[in-house]
Amino acid sequence: MKVAKFGGSSVANAEQIKKVAAIIKADNKRKIVVVSAPGKRYADDAKMTDLLIALAEAKVADQPVEAAFNAVMNRYESIANDLELNRDVIAEIEADLKNRLEQTVTGKGRFLDIMKASGEDNNAKLIAAYLSKIGLKATYINPKDAGLLVSDEPGNAQVLPEAYEALAKLAEIDGIVVFPGFFGFSKLGNLVTFPRGGSDITGAILAAAVQAELYENFTDVDSVYAANPFIVEDPVEIKRMTYREMRELSYAGFSVFHDEALIPAFRNDIPVCVKNTNNPKCSGTLILAERERSLNPIIGIASDEGFATIYVRKYLMNREVGFGRHLLQILEDAGISYEHIPSGIDDTSVIIRQTQLSDQLENAIIERIKEELNVDDVHIEHDFAMVMLVGEGMHNTVGVTARASSALAKAGVNIEMINQGSSEVSLVFGIHSKDTKQAVRVLYEEFFGQKQ
Repeated sequence: MKVAKFGGSSVANAEQIKKVAAIIKADNKRKIVVVSAPGKRYADDAKMTDLLIALAEAKVADQPVEAAFNAVMNRYESIANDLELNRDVIAEIEADLKNRLEQTVTGKGRFLDIMKASGEDNNAKLIAAYLSKIGLKATYINPKDAGLLVSDEPGNAQVLPEAYEALAKLAEIDGIVVFPGFFGFSKLGNLVTFPRGGSDITGAILAAAVQAELYENFTDVDSVYAANPFIVEDPVEIKRMTYREMRELSYAGFSVFHDEALIPAFRNDIPVCVKNTNNPKCSGTLILAERERSLNPIIGIASDEGFATIYVRKYLMNREVGFGRHLLQILEDAGISYEHIPSGIDDTSVIIRQTQLSDQLENAIIERIKEELNVDDVHIEHDFAMVMLVGEGMHNTVGVTARASSALAKAGVNIEMINQGSSEVSLVFGIHSKDTKQAVRVLYEEFFGQKQ
């Protein structure tokens, strides 16, 4: 049995949904299909999720919702009409959307979850109807009925262990299961969405639950590339990679997966294959627990921007028991999580996402660090980027850091921070955001030998 997930671009309109149907029909092992909400049909188009957010915000602000409601329904009607579906499907979707709008819930986050999830939920109903229309036995299954239990934190759901036993029963359903991605239900019955990339997470959870032989993730690219094709021209395709490599690359800005998405598959040793809905015959990228080693120690280069550094200096910091704990406690009290903590004898830097900061919060943090830790210096710098080299082969290869540092130096890119995890799967360079593209290009040239 295979679990196949189709992203927003794969189900954006009737033409794409017909491609999805052909892919499902081509392999009778594709028994569980996870679908996203309709994505963009063209560059300036709006995603269904964005339309639903606009509708939800209008309702929360007690503003007229008719225009936003019609924008959502027009999108569904366009798809249904082009697929020549019975009007009953549109009537069902319209009734569902009106019911969600009329619900009384506490908190904007909870209401946003209810509205956003309707994109995946109603698209799954529509796609199941089309598959049935063309002669396939297809059943829409709601996550609540299936037992997809999650934690009760709006926008940040985590699957509960007991969900897997219930979801395993999906394998017993005759025909094709069409399952909406992105959300589950808490034990209290509340609808809760996963973080960004939530449909990928749903697909991985179902693949693990039914012990699928393969989790196929269909998107709009032939494979995962060694670098961002918007930065590096015609980068090489990655044919095989490990879960750890994919997770590191996802964390550092690769848009194929959210960095949490593969964890259920990883823990259950389910292979994942990234494939192209528009070119399904292409082999894609296979993600495995282990892979054979190649001559190149680096498999990919990723970058992500929007970081800030909290720089702290104090003489003999290294001898002060509890200094690090106290520093992180100050950040925890402010509701801030950290990404990296490179440190020396007398100084340390805490790398955080700068979206967590405001001017008021920055000043409060600096004052607490000064007063409670009696430091010699503390300040916050903004607009940093993290450029990451990833590859299982780095563990046994001498000179990777030297090659990377030399390439960046020759290009005039100043390195503010270097951090290598204990797993030695990734090597991170902190640089100024303005140098991000140049850094990615010179590192790609160094390790993949293609002049840009």
